[in-house]
This record gives sequence, structure tokens and C-alpha cells, in this order.
Amino acid sequence: MAVKEEVIDILNTIIGEDITDQMDDDFFDSGLLDSMATVELLLDLESKFSIQAPVSEFNRDEWNTPNKVIAKVESLIG
Repeated sequence: MAVKEEVIDILNTIIGEDITDQMDDDFFDSGLLDSMATVELLLDLESKFSIQAPVSEFNRDEWNTPNKVIAKVESLIG
């Protein structure tokens, strides 16, 4: 499965709904993700993709839409 599909699966699980039609929507502004869900997201992404995404270096503006999460994960993979 490609990175995009795997990230979407993780997001769908954490958020509890299908976000494929909301790829550029800010899920912090819409209330779909809170701080606890963000930590869960980062841990799941680190586990799934063997990447480092420390909460201490988390910049909300770089992770606030599904497309940005996908791009960030792809950049961390190499």
C-alpha cells in the first residue's frame, strides 16, 4: 500500500470518519484532531513508517491537513 493510502487509513481510524474528501481541510480548526489525537497520530506514523516525528518538534502548521501529513511523512521517509 502506498504512503498516501496508509496515512489516510491511520487518519480515518484516529478521527473516526472517512476524510478522503477533506484532504485540504484543517482538522485542528474543524475539531477533528485535538492534542491527544495528535500524539496518537505521531506515534502511529512513527511506528508504521519507522520515522522520527517528535512531539517536541511538532509544528501544527506543517501537519494541519491530510495532504500536509502525507507530504511530511514522505519527506521524513527519505
